[in-house]
Amino acid sequence: MTRRLYEEDAYRRGCEATVLAADEAGVVLDQTVFYAMGGGQPGDTGVLRWGDGAELVVVDTRKGDGDAIVHVAAEGSPLPPPGTTVQAVIDWDRRHRHMRMHTCLHLLCAVVGAPVTGGNLTAEKGRLDFDLPESTVDKASLTEALNALIARDSETAVQWITDEELDARPELVKTLSVAPPRGAGRVRLLSIPDVDLQPCGGTHVARTGEIGRVRVTKIEKKSRLNRRIAVELED
Repeated sequence: MTRRLYEEDAYRRGCEATVLAADEAGVVLDQTVFYAMGGGQPGDTGVLRWGDGAELVVVDTRKGDGDAIVHVAAEGSPLPPPGTTVQAVIDWDRRHRHMRMHTCLHLLCAVVGAPVTGGNLTAEKGRLDFDLPESTVDKASLTEALNALIARDSETAVQWITDEELDARPELVKTLSVAPPRGAGRVRLLSIPDVDLQPCGGTHVARTGEIGRVRVTKIEKKSRLNRRIAVELED
């Protein structure tokens, strides 16, 4: 099992960890600050360092078997033997942009107010697909509404509820294509007071003002019941 330190503190940039396994698939640690790809958010990149200057370049982070998180190594990187103590350090600039965009997509979900059928994000842009049979939104009004919510500088917070509590509140689940992970006894929620509350395992900024100004760049009709809305960070 890999302890997911990013769920406890998304702003933590590094940690000391012990290698549990290392092979051609990558390195598994007992704990990590590296976010594993999921929910449309890319896996973190960065480095693992140990010993007298040895360094492994992490090009991706993926979920492995069970609760393991696999740090995918760049070709040619040395592998630390099991039991080695390493320093795990993420590419913070890239991660922070992911945090900003992921939080922005929560605001977009609240502004549009329709079920979500898919989504994806990068360090520069993101998109959500909505179950919208009619063209009821436009780029200018969405951009204005998003930047107004960002300017509120609302605090975000993580909450946890039990599987049974989530079953009793099906309205919290905004996504049609991906169900929240169950089986661990509790489900992680992201709360933006008076704006959005829904299950999410990603990383987010502490306040919406940290997102900065954004711009809706495209609205596409992907099918009869699906519209894709793309947004980007202005910087």
